[in-house]
Amino acid sequence: MPNSLNPLELIARRWQPSARFVQRAALATVVMAVVIVVTGGAVRLTESGLGCDTWPKCTSGSLTPTSDMGIHGAIEFTNRMLTYVLCVFVGVLIIAARARTPVRRSLTRLGWAQFWIVMGNAVVGGIVVLTGLNPYIVSSHFLLSSALLTVAMVVWQRAREGDGEPRDLVARPVRQLTWLLVGATLALILIGTVVTGAGPHAGDAREVHRIPLNWQEITQLHVDFVYIVLGLTVALWFTLRAVKAPAAQRRTVLELLVVLLLQGVVGYVQYFTHLPEVIVGIHMLGSCLVWIATLRVLLGQRERAALPVAAPAAAGGQASIQPEPAASSR
Repeated sequence: MPNSLNPLELIARRWQPSARFVQRAALATVVMAVVIVVTGGAVRLTESGLGCDTWPKCTSGSLTPTSDMGIHGAIEFTNRMLTYVLCVFVGVLIIAARARTPVRRSLTRLGWAQFWIVMGNAVVGGIVVLTGLNPYIVSSHFLLSSALLTVAMVVWQRAREGDGEPRDLVARPVRQLTWLLVGATLALILIGTVVTGAGPHAGDAREVHRIPLNWQEITQLHVDFVYIVLGLTVALWFTLRAVKAPAAQRRTVLELLVVLLLQGVVGYVQYFTHLPEVIVGIHMLGSCLVWIATLRVLLGQRERAALPVAAPAAAGGQASIQPEPAASSR
């Protein structure tokens, strides 16, 4: 056996995962990306942000929380440990994508992108603790989690299609309107992080620095962008209907509309009930679902065909070109 073989190549020689397994591994990273956001929100909402008062240890003298730290230390440490669980899921995806034949370099590269985002966000999480929950760094911590979710969604999409050149399924003006919707949704999420950084849930019972803005005024701006995103979603649905776009594209827009309406209801409930922790946590989950639904709209408007692969040559003959096995349909 050649000495140049790396561990991933050795695994590939002994294990051939199915296309469905790779797809499920990709979907699992999407689910875990949402879980890490929600549990991170639970840390803030239970005032456990400094439950472990240093990093990478939990205390200056202990890697794990001690009994006198109470529930806050346990909550913060559990959230830290979930990072390792997330790494396991990402690792399974990378190994499965590398072991499958033919090798799909696009999937392995995207898998490694997820890994490095997780590692970078772990460091940012440490800086959050070391800076006493600086609201700007806390916001960047959330945005990196959103970046992880974005890459995970792209991987899941790519796992269900080929590696050919992308082909748009809608006309260019429709695609431009969709990108406008994506940009407005991203702005909505960014403003939401500012609301969080200026709002009352600082993440710890002690006095913690907040973004020096009137959180109610920023909330109003956040609501304004909700209406912008809703308007663009409705406009996109009518546009797709007018051009007789395939039902699959219209369905993703309807799914986004439903998620936006439900998220809007949760948002109003949390505002008029003075931001109870449970409702705020549901709103954070809704933020992930809104972004997922938006990305589904975008990614569902183009497709990639399978690339042809060379079949093994017969005795005395030449290798023939056959289509790559297609991934299962969406």
